[in-house]
Amino acid sequence: MLNLQPIAQVKVAEEPFKFFAADGTLEGADLSAINDDFPRIERPGLYPLETLSYGPAFAKLIEEVKGPALAKVVGEKFGVDLTGLPLMITVRGQAQAKDGRIHTDTQDKVVTCLLYLNDKWDKGGGRLRMLRKGDDLDDYAAEIPPHGGVFAAFKVGEKSWHGHKPFVGQRRYIMFNWVRSDAALSRQLGRHKWSARVKNILPFFYKGA
Repeated sequence: MLNLQPIAQVKVAEEPFKFFAADGTLEGADLSAINDDFPRIERPGLYPLETLSYGPAFAKLIEEVKGPALAKVVGEKFGVDLTGLPLMITVRGQAQAKDGRIHTDTQDKVVTCLLYLNDKWDKGGGRLRMLRKGDDLDDYAAEIPPHGGVFAAFKVGEKSWHGHKPFVGQRRYIMFNWVRSDAALSRQLGRHKWSARVKNILPFFYKGA
């Protein structure tokens, strides 16, 4: 289901930090089946996989994401050994206006990957930008549209600035992060699970307006 060849063949950008984007990692029929079985997510935010219900095609994709082949090919792209590192998987279904603010990922994370599951993206906002600095969204080294089957990844560091222009509406992806330790995994999952509970209790805070 997940075609690793485009990932293996794509060139890694070295500046302003290590990243790449590969298209064509999912065939159209598989993408359609995955979206049919995508978790029901009506509010913005990242949801830990363990908190969601989903169908068999989505489950099959997740099993491939968890497999050693993906860790091997991504690790080779960035020159790091991801074998045996804990993997955190979160899912987004909806975007809100405040999403996309410039940030670097927490140092608990070694590598961040995003597998987009949208139709062809013709919207103005919501395109991931790999940035040269942390205070200018328009100073970017690459802009990556979240078309279905696009796989974007970067090595996390002090300068791995990224973000996107605002978009409100459906914007689907799976994010997976290899993290440094089981303790780091517990920390990160705890934060996301707490956030998910707050969204369910206080939905009026998360309408994306």
